Amino acid sequence: MKKTTWRGLAALVAVPVIMLAGCGSSSSGAPADDGTAAACTKGEQPDVNCDGKVVVGVMSPGDTNDKGYYQGFVDEGRAFAESKGWSTIVIDKINPADGANQAKNLCRQHADLIAIGASELKDSLVATSDPSCAGVQWYIATTAPLEQTDAFVQSNDFPDEQAVAAGYAAGLLLKERSGTAAGYISGPELEFAKVGAKGFLAGLRLVVPDATLVETYTGDFDDSAKAKEAAQTQIGKGVQVIWPYLGGATDAVVSLANETDVLTLTPGGNRCDDPTVKYDVSVIYQPGAYFAAALKEFEQGKLEMGTTRTWRIGVDPVPTVIMCEPHTALQPEVDKVMKEIGDGTIDVDAEIAKASN
Repeated sequence: MKKTTWRGLAALVAVPVIMLAGCGSSSSGAPADDGTAAACTKGEQPDVNCDGKVVVGVMSPGDTNDKGYYQGFVDEGRAFAESKGWSTIVIDKINPADGANQAKNLCRQHADLIAIGASELKDSLVATSDPSCAGVQWYIATTAPLEQTDAFVQSNDFPDEQAVAAGYAAGLLLKERSGTAAGYISGPELEFAKVGAKGFLAGLRLVVPDATLVETYTGDFDDSAKAKEAAQTQIGKGVQVIWPYLGGATDAVVSLANETDVLTLTPGGNRCDDPTVKYDVSVIYQPGAYFAAALKEFEQGKLEMGTTRTWRIGVDPVPTVIMCEPHTALQPEVDKVMKEIGDGTIDVDAEIAKASN
């Protein structure tokens, strides 16, 4: 796997929902009147346009109320912005074909930084050269490195590593039940979703060599009815653990699993203590944690355009896998495998290839 470093420091719905400051789930804070505008030099972070306020625009292809991957990106960014008195403008459910137009819309609203929450919207970066976006700083969270230019900062991770670690954790649970069948439910049959399934199976087989994986692609990350139907079919086939690699439809699967004593994993966030549904494993790879780190650099004027930061499981605090109650006694085994993935003792590519044959 190609690895990159950061020097200096995952087309779902066609109609975008714009949440402006003070509306819906967006947030804003009035910047302190401390003479910043008068002392400002254009181009300096964080008030790059010298208008006396800091505005962070956030773009997402998914539902930012999905309690998962997409929401995590927005929540982390909003929390940091609020703590600094900055304003946020969030646009979600963006069709990738409309990404560039939505980015220009944020530029016209005087955004100082535009953050793109998933690589599905990578083509939005063409707006970096639009006159309306002159001087704007750009950040994108990706699942695989983009060709780097001086116009943006990117952070990425390795979904295959995370999937293998998730599979290993699920394999431990299967082993405790003397089971072999697991399920994987996702939306459209996109490349990153298929990568997740392959890695998950490889991780399962590190613990249960004869493990099998039932894969279902519903075509929609947020359609709860389709996801629940898929889960019901998989449970009927005897799966004892399901990874819902979904967005807004995740909890529909987990609720059904809870009712039928099937174990589950989260698709991105830590929900071990969730009061509404019960998860057995939290697979944490939310880009929000990476975004928060970038915003801290942005505040300090150290977010360097043209750079890349790659986050590694078993090396960095996130991504990671956490065993929820009552499975916490298994955490040391999971920690050991994550470390071995991070230092290369476990060859993820080789394990995936072996499981795929």
